[in-house]
Amino acid sequence: MKPIKNDFGNLAGEKVDLYTLKNANGMVVKITNYGATITSIQIPDSNGKLKEIACGFDTIEGYFSDDYKANSPYFGSTVGRYCSQIKDAKFSLNGKTYDLASNCGPNNLHGGVVGFDKRIWDTTFEDNDQSTIKMSLLSKDMEEGFPGNVQVNVSFTLTDDNELKMDYNATTDADTPLSITNHTYFNLEGFSETIENHKAQVHTNKRLELDDTGAATGKIVNIENQADDLRVSKRIGDVHEAINDGFEHFYVFDNEKADLNQVASISSEKEQIRLDVFSTEPCMLLYTGKYTSDDLKRENGIQYGKYKGFCCETHRYPNGPNIEGSPKSITKAGENFKSETVFKFSF
Repeated sequence: MKPIKNDFGNLAGEKVDLYTLKNANGMVVKITNYGATITSIQIPDSNGKLKEIACGFDTIEGYFSDDYKANSPYFGSTVGRYCSQIKDAKFSLNGKTYDLASNCGPNNLHGGVVGFDKRIWDTTFEDNDQSTIKMSLLSKDMEEGFPGNVQVNVSFTLTDDNELKMDYNATTDADTPLSITNHTYFNLEGFSETIENHKAQVHTNKRLELDDTGAATGKIVNIENQADDLRVSKRIGDVHEAINDGFEHFYVFDNEKADLNQVASISSEKEQIRLDVFSTEPCMLLYTGKYTSDDLKRENGIQYGKYKGFCCETHRYPNGPNIEGSPKSITKAGENFKSETVFKFSF
């Protein structure tokens, strides 16, 4: 089914659009060109009634409330130019040091003050029968402190196999850090409770070490047989209790050829829903919303907050520009940045 276009509001006098994708099984995905942001994912229950399983808002105003701006959870957004934290908000490249905005303590987070998540993207439709939209933007040289003019494209496709495919492509005229992800928060039980009764499986026994500022050090930690070793599915709440914290774990995968591999599965036995995550990326942040504000809610009253949603953010190594040997953290002039992630739902 072709995407449906609707008005989503205005931002500084510029019109913002909302695009609705539907498939043959009744699944609905809504995406706005503000931040190339997934605002809603709805799955039909056994009675055919749609259940909301993603954090987001139904109007542009939701993304500009005082509570949302204070918490900055990046609900559903496309994040770049470089996602996660860059230590001390700087990096060196080709003999030059680049200074970035310190918007997360001493570090740079998710591309800076005005990252890809706060831009209005151009939108086109693919000329085929798939439910696909393509969004693009130009990130100019030295925007947010990053070198190079970068042309970025992301395509969203909803298939009749209940797959939400995200294909990222970018080109640059100068060597530059690039790491792009989607920041959707999921609750497979429709926000009736926290995600602590969900079960999580991640197909690796390795994760990146973080320093006390939240930046990756580059050290890869073997977590075999530890509480956060999720190669065998575990109830999220049990691991929270064991580690006395929520997940903010950057799991690392061996994928030198950037094949599209299954990296994770999250499931709700109560609702009989499973999300399988496939990606070409070498890293995935499993985040269980430990910093999400309890003051946030959708316009219809759906309540968000701590542990009410999880993220599976697939990307290059956090702090990659400062980590020697970090895979593909720098895209060179003339190279093509490519990345694919698939969220496949079973219900």
